[in-house]
Amino acid sequence: MNQIGALIKRLAPAGVPYQRIGDLAQVGTGSSDRKDAIVDGEYPFYVRSKDVMRIDSFEFDEDAILIPGEGGIGEIFHVVSGKYALHQRAYRINFLSADIDTRFAYYYFLVHFKQFILRKAVSATVTSIRKPMITDFRIPVPPLKVQREIVRVLDQFTHLEAELEAELEAELEARRRQYDYYRDSLLTFGSDIERIPLGEFGAIFGGLTGKSKADFSSDGNARFASYKNVFKNIALNVEANDRVRVGPSERQRSLSYGDIVFTGSSESAAEVGMTSVVTERLLEPLYLNSFCIGVRPRDEGRLDPEFSKHLFRSMPMRSQIIKTASGVTRINVSKARLATISVPLPRRTEQRRIAAILDSFESLTNSLSDSLPAELRARRKQYEYYRENLLTFAEDRHE
Repeated sequence: MNQIGALIKRLAPAGVPYQRIGDLAQVGTGSSDRKDAIVDGEYPFYVRSKDVMRIDSFEFDEDAILIPGEGGIGEIFHVVSGKYALHQRAYRINFLSADIDTRFAYYYFLVHFKQFILRKAVSATVTSIRKPMITDFRIPVPPLKVQREIVRVLDQFTHLEAELEAELEAELEARRRQYDYYRDSLLTFGSDIERIPLGEFGAIFGGLTGKSKADFSSDGNARFASYKNVFKNIALNVEANDRVRVGPSERQRSLSYGDIVFTGSSESAAEVGMTSVVTERLLEPLYLNSFCIGVRPRDEGRLDPEFSKHLFRSMPMRSQIIKTASGVTRINVSKARLATISVPLPRRTEQRRIAAILDSFESLTNSLSDSLPAELRARRKQYEYYRENLLTFAEDRHE
């Protein structure tokens, strides 16, 4: 940054001129529609999202900045060089002036365009962009040598950020795989361990019945365990405040300590029948959503909930659970087949020993899951600070 500051002081001691985009560039929209996209098309097709689609024909062959006209206003920008197609509600900014480096302008848009749009807007949010909003936007035009040096530094920052994100994700995935490996090893039992069919172990029951969409609202008089709660947590989050209306005369079954809950359907066979266990004593009724299946142990002492929360997520059990499901567009668990899966019942002392080991390992994995995103956020803030400083210029008003 010191080098760039010295360069600006030497080449533009009085500041830099600012010019309207309309005076520097051609601004227009594309003419393609999402229905024109082809999965393995030859050219990139930019729509109104961060995702880049493909298409078999191109509309433009140029360097340009691309902005969606609707959705992600001030958040989504692409910079392109070469042949591409553009959505009919997205804008292209093609610089005709030789005084502007397109990537420099792209970085400036990233930092400053959203605030400019919000200042011009009547309301606090902007749902669409009109062409004059872009053409009226003013950008600094420092000497090209300065622009290119800034681009070089910011490109390097962007590359380092992407590299760090990939490294952190790889580290997190490695820890998850390590946890899965230890869990599956500890929860694979030999023939000497007692086994019992799930239907014999417990009573299988369904979730809420006779409910309409309107019954599930924030003013409901009772709480229920949502599908998402079951899917995401091996131990059910009993503090979640998802609400439902339940009448005083309704006969609905509420959850109890030790209950094992299965998601009843999924779009993917690999994700069907995910389990969550009630590991806490409940002080008030907590109902089960309509898309899940519950199993209540007939003998509370046979399976420790702290053990079963790990057991039913292990690969030996998951492979059995997946076989109970069938379907084409939606994969559904069969209660009858679910009742036949084999549940291992090691001694309670062994259950507690395994649960303690896996709880400890899961805690380490979760702490890493929290710390790595925090580190990434800190690096991004640092990057944004440098970027904003690099892209803030004193204006030369004598130009």
